Amino acid sequence: MTAERPLRVLALCLGNICRSPVAEELLRLELKKAGVQAVVDSAGTGDWHVGRPADPRSREVARQHGLDLGGRARQLSAADFYEQDIILAMDAQNLADAQRMAPPNAEAKVRLMRDFDPQAPGQDVPDPYYGGPQGFEQMFTMLERSAREFARQAGEQQRAKL
Repeated sequence: MTAERPLRVLALCLGNICRSPVAEELLRLELKKAGVQAVVDSAGTGDWHVGRPADPRSREVARQHGLDLGGRARQLSAADFYEQDIILAMDAQNLADAQRMAPPNAEAKVRLMRDFDPQAPGQDVPDPYYGGPQGFEQMFTMLERSAREFARQAGEQQRAKL
């Protein structure tokens, strides 16, 4: 990351309709608060929901916290490994899938989103798709903590390079 080019971050989950759209908006918000210029996107490892809006339950939990999920689902592509600086996977399976899909000379680092969660580093963000509303609220809380810490660290790195 240089002062001339914004940090490029991709949130990654399975279908790009539950966890990663929420993570995308939280990362965008927290990086802006931290003063980090960034371009944030999201994708899924699978193609089942390509073109669809976020799950209504994710949109609702985001709305309750003042966020709007306006994007459409898309699938992770080989180009993402060259266009992104970091890909933040929501769980160990998404991480393994991304690592398997990465071209041999991929430039993006691939990490778990919760590597940045001070309360549970390295843990999964559980997929709330088959559960009730409380799973979406718990997901939001985990993602918010992780995004805040990621943004704090990105801001520190940016200031250290000045």
